[in-house]
Amino acid sequence: MKKKSFLLTTILVPIVIIGFYAAIIAIAVGDSTEKEKIAIIDESNLFEGKVPSQKDNNESITFDFISESKDSFQKKYADQGYTAYLYIPKLDIKNPKGIELHSQSTVSINVKNRVERTLDKAIESRRLLNENIDPEKYQAIKSNVNVDSQIDSEDGGKKSVEGVAYAVALAAGILIYMVLLIYGSMVMRGVMEEKTNRISEVIVSSVKPFQLMLGKIVGIGAVGITQFIIWIVLIGLLQLIMPLIFPAMSGQMTDQIAQAGAAQPEVKENIIKTISEGLDAIPVGLLLFSFLFYFLGGYLMYASLFAAIGSVSEDQQDAQQLIFPVMMPIILGFVILMRTIQTPNSGLAVFGSLFPLTSPIVMIGRIPFGVPWTQLVLSMLLLVGFFLFCTWLAGRIYRTGILMYGKKGSWKEMMKWAFRRG
Repeated sequence: MKKKSFLLTTILVPIVIIGFYAAIIAIAVGDSTEKEKIAIIDESNLFEGKVPSQKDNNESITFDFISESKDSFQKKYADQGYTAYLYIPKLDIKNPKGIELHSQSTVSINVKNRVERTLDKAIESRRLLNENIDPEKYQAIKSNVNVDSQIDSEDGGKKSVEGVAYAVALAAGILIYMVLLIYGSMVMRGVMEEKTNRISEVIVSSVKPFQLMLGKIVGIGAVGITQFIIWIVLIGLLQLIMPLIFPAMSGQMTDQIAQAGAAQPEVKENIIKTISEGLDAIPVGLLLFSFLFYFLGGYLMYASLFAAIGSVSEDQQDAQQLIFPVMMPIILGFVILMRTIQTPNSGLAVFGSLFPLTSPIVMIGRIPFGVPWTQLVLSMLLLVGFFLFCTWLAGRIYRTGILMYGKKGSWKEMMKWAFRRG
């Protein structure tokens, strides 16, 4: 913790996160002055001189109708300030073909999607009229049903919001995944450094190799927890003082939110209500406890394996060759997590949440959707048991490997050291 690199990382990471956060907000609320003008040559009179309105109400794209031939207009549309022009020939409304969008360069996806949606709506309206169906009545008849999910419990029903549970599960699983990779690798590099510098030879004269290994694991784990706490506190403080640092942006954000709230108050209230209901349906207390448990259990289990690899490696290249079997379960856990948040009660999700090498990542992804107590307790017991086994195994490898020089380690050699007597 006294290293400059630790201090810089601990201080800079929250600043960088808030910086990106501020940049994203500034870009999101910023007023884009770029306008897109698109001309329409409608030979089939599809629009009848009027472009139908869109739900997104995108005012950055405007349409003008041009009463001119395609050949003559194509030579001068760019000089007249048009980004592109839409050519609609005589159409068979049942099978519309030959519609072209011309531009001097590739148009943006936003422009292409807006043009296609506008055409789809116009063709749909024309087809309805041809079938003697009133388009307004058709829109009134169309159904857009939203099903409210309810969670039944002894305390009563709670509304479930799948999107909120999905986001929480994904964020928690990714955080555990990153912790295992980052701090497990830190343990391995720390052991390699002591081995290379011959520091361990001095230390093992006072403590047992197993004690040295546990000290390294617990020490770096404590550093990790300390760093997380500092990050949470700094991010919270920076969020409070950010409006003071960027007053102009803060005022702009307030105006934008006020305008959005005035234009669509119901939408704003529904979004806040949906998120609140979604968080209320998630067992937050159980999630926090489980996150801490699987963070510590997963870290201690994998850190012992990383420490064993570091004890038999004298350079980074040797370590990379040995680390692959340890990395694979972590990557597998992340892959299973992506399926778990879609089908949290599938056989693969249950297996991944019980198997100790993947449970720290997968079980966290299942908890927001609800997990039977029997499976949760069994998963925790299996993790504790496997952690003790991994620590015992790594300790036996570590006691020999930490004092072994001039010989490349291998998994075959490591297993011999682990299970030999004496």
